[in-house]
Amino acid sequence: LAADVVGYSRMIRSDEEGTLAVLKALRAELVDPRIDENNGRIVKLMGDGMLVEFASVVDAVRAATAMQRAVAQRNADLPQVERIEFRVGVNLGDVIIDGDDIHGDGVNVAARLEGLAEPGGVFVSAAVYEQVRDRIDAPFEDFGERELKNIDRPVRVWRWVRDAVASKAGTVGRSGQKPLPDKPSIVVLPFTNMSRDPDQEYFSDGISEDIITDLSKVSGL
Repeated sequence: LAADVVGYSRMIRSDEEGTLAVLKALRAELVDPRIDENNGRIVKLMGDGMLVEFASVVDAVRAATAMQRAVAQRNADLPQVERIEFRVGVNLGDVIIDGDDIHGDGVNVAARLEGLAEPGGVFVSAAVYEQVRDRIDAPFEDFGERELKNIDRPVRVWRWVRDAVASKAGTVGRSGQKPLPDKPSIVVLPFTNMSRDPDQEYFSDGISEDIITDLSKVSGL
């Protein structure tokens, strides 16, 4: 499971101490307890993000959805600018153990799925969906095959439908049909780091996040 905070770079620039304090409290009160309850192990923290390992993919999805519900409930009474929202990606695959760290294609796919997810969302791979579809009360819809950065094959993605009726969402997922929205839609594609310095990846990712966050405040979209 890979998770990070949406618009973190913008919030840090605006109020570094306040953002760090709220994020720390949020993790202690809402995020970490859901991971512990579902037998997860936090492998590492990366500023606004985290990588978590589970022995059971069912536990991973339960932790992800429980975490997002808890954070959404906390945010319900807060203005948009004060909300801290996570996006989560879950993948099932082999990992390479390196001391306390883990690596491998399974980890990379989880990180890319997290990058696709919307604020408050959970995106999972098809491998995850096939394992949990009949074992967990969490509806998903088919998001189609996606090309993920630095992944050499398309990955079929499933999107968690929060607060939806399971049977209805399951029908949407199997048919692959999604109702058209009644508002204009904008997709922000990831920016590419044109320099030869891999350390600049965070900068191009941050621009994408900031644009998505600003667009989410426009009620007509």
